[in-house]
Amino acid sequence: MFKNLSPGAIGIRCGWVEGLDLAASAGFQGADLVMPEALALAESGGASAVRALYDERGLKIGGWPFTVKWNGTEDEFIESLASLPAQARLAAEVGCFRTMTWMPGWSNTLTRQEHFDRVSRRFKLCAEVLKPHGHRLGLEFIGPRTSRAPAKHGFIYTMDGMLALCCAMGVGNVGLLFDVWHWYTCGSTLDDVRHLTASDVVYVHINDAPDGVDVLDQIDSRRCLPGETGVIPNPALLRILKEIGYDGPVTVEPFNEALRALSATDPLAAAIRTRESLDLVYRQAEIE
Repeated sequence: MFKNLSPGAIGIRCGWVEGLDLAASAGFQGADLVMPEALALAESGGASAVRALYDERGLKIGGWPFTVKWNGTEDEFIESLASLPAQARLAAEVGCFRTMTWMPGWSNTLTRQEHFDRVSRRFKLCAEVLKPHGHRLGLEFIGPRTSRAPAKHGFIYTMDGMLALCCAMGVGNVGLLFDVWHWYTCGSTLDDVRHLTASDVVYVHINDAPDGVDVLDQIDSRRCLPGETGVIPNPALLRILKEIGYDGPVTVEPFNEALRALSATDPLAAAIRTRESLDLVYRQAEIE
């Protein structure tokens, strides 16, 4: 498992290459691939130019955020799906085989059955495009009760529910974007994570939760850096992920106002603070 930076996840607004420089300067081991900018570079310099940006900085490639508009209209979905083969080819050529997105656990327009039918069909089509290139697609369930409570219709919001959706597609290359925040807020246990396999976990987000707030009242946009409160047992989760064989990126996504403010004034200091939070929970987990 390697310490990965996604600048946008900590409130840093910057270009892809600037983000790579930040990751290297702040002591991260990896950084995500920004597909639109990577495609533009590959048009002029080939995939080797993309790969060189990481190699020159001693960075691994984390993952690439999924760009297909799977939650849009049917026309929007089909139009955006047409761009996926080129993205999948480039990602494979540079050695990045993880792509990920999130899925809301509610809807105001779709019943549970309609929602299931739509996302299972659309994600299956996407996964079938990705599979020949060796890619896996990670889907993030959204755990907080407060996020789904106002909606008319409920949907999948747990780890096991998302895994069931993955199994229903029958393609074998769809798994979890495992966010410890959503694991905590949906009521999962450490034993639930022990039952996972490495193939179940595509990508990992890590963070902590405010202290003194009941789990049912946690707000998705109010989080903490890993190890800040200890409400989420990050060291135990990291140990289990390592034990099951997960070897991919671990990316901090704290949605934290103080860190956002620092990111706006001193991006490098914010990146270093984020990496230090990872260092803390890695030490507590007794893993490298």
